[in-house]
Amino acid sequence: MDGTIRNLARLATLGAMLVGTFATAQAADLPVYKKAPPPVEAWNPWMIRLRVLGVLPDGGDSTVNVAGVPALSSPNSGLDISNQVVPELDISYFFTPNIAAELILGVTRHHITGTGTLQGLDIGKTTLLPPTLTLQYHFTNFGAFKPYIGAGVNYTVFFNSSASNTAFGGLTVTNLHVSNAWGGAVQFGFDYMFDKHWGLNVDVKKLWLQPDYSATVNGAIPVTGTAHIDPWLVGAGVTYKF
Repeated sequence: MDGTIRNLARLATLGAMLVGTFATAQAADLPVYKKAPPPVEAWNPWMIRLRVLGVLPDGGDSTVNVAGVPALSSPNSGLDISNQVVPELDISYFFTPNIAAELILGVTRHHITGTGTLQGLDIGKTTLLPPTLTLQYHFTNFGAFKPYIGAGVNYTVFFNSSASNTAFGGLTVTNLHVSNAWGGAVQFGFDYMFDKHWGLNVDVKKLWLQPDYSATVNGAIPVTGTAHIDPWLVGAGVTYKF
């Protein structure tokens, strides 16, 4: 009797083992369904900004050389260059999420007057096209707030220069020419992104821009010098990331 019970127990144990083995084999044959990963969005490297830009020249170190009239020349006299507010477009290309190149495009027209012994003399006006290319580093660890710094170069084209032809103290500027010039640039700013496409931008640049110029006074007296324009460019506007 005891032997029969033991044999039945062995058979039950063997049966359980066979059932477990079969179940494991069946489970191994069943397909495993996993949640599909989210689709990866294509990364677009382009960004544009449209800003209102304040152009604030610093002409304090400009030089004036009036031929044969040292009393009217530097250091007794200099130039003052007017501020201007204009629309400005910039285009950025991101090589990586942190490294980008930015090109700014805008045109400004400035009024030039004399200082010192030439105080009150209306010299004329000139128009600037100062495309500026900078290489930037963007900080990406502040969430929607994305500050950046940059440095680069600008090449400024001066055109449509016009003498005032306005008499003052017996002097009249009758001709004006400003030469194109290269200069350096540094910048800092930030974008605040509302979503993956739209944001606000604040940007400040300093340009070192010192073109040579020539003029004629009273139709006969040559004047030469260097205009230290060296403007601050202070802008704010809208960002769009493609």
